[in-house]
Amino acid sequence: MRLHTARIAPVEMDRLDPAQAEALAPLARGSLGPLAIFRTLAHAPKALTGFLAWGSYVLSKRNSLSERQREIAILRTGWNCRSGYEFAQHREIGLACGLSAAEIAAIKGDPAAAGWGSLERAILAACDELGSDHFVSDATWAALAPLGDKGRMDLVMTVGQYTQVSMMLNSFGVQLDPGLAAEPGLTPPA
Repeated sequence: MRLHTARIAPVEMDRLDPAQAEALAPLARGSLGPLAIFRTLAHAPKALTGFLAWGSYVLSKRNSLSERQREIAILRTGWNCRSGYEFAQHREIGLACGLSAAEIAAIKGDPAAAGWGSLERAILAACDELGSDHFVSDATWAALAPLGDKGRMDLVMTVGQYTQVSMMLNSFGVQLDPGLAAEPGLTPPA
């Protein structure tokens, strides 16, 4: 997180207007309710509904990236965007998708470091290029060839989606949900 407190507080679940209740209904999660990101975005319920539709594609099996590839891209994007909330949420999702704690730590480092396969290095490089130049270089595009055209499209769309998510999280000051640990290097200064 970039901020110690929220600029836009998440809506209170017991004070929802009808449009907010409708937008949040698909996200009921036991006694905790929807995550802070969704309760924050519920201030704009129509936008939240559209956001959820697109996000469900990115996180679904319709996205041709494997879960592992997708989470590598999301975590690298969250790290590049300095989004503590995004990185903390997807660290847990990445672990559930088979990434090791050491791999998640390595996502924060040099993509050329040992331990990554050539395709994973290309995914990390593409994330960096998209973040810095908003363009995938010819060399990286060629290295991503095993993904095929749809996979390369899905990678660019995934990085774009999570860049947008990170911008919202950072700017709105969305704070960590209960049970998540802050990522060292992605906490606001004291």
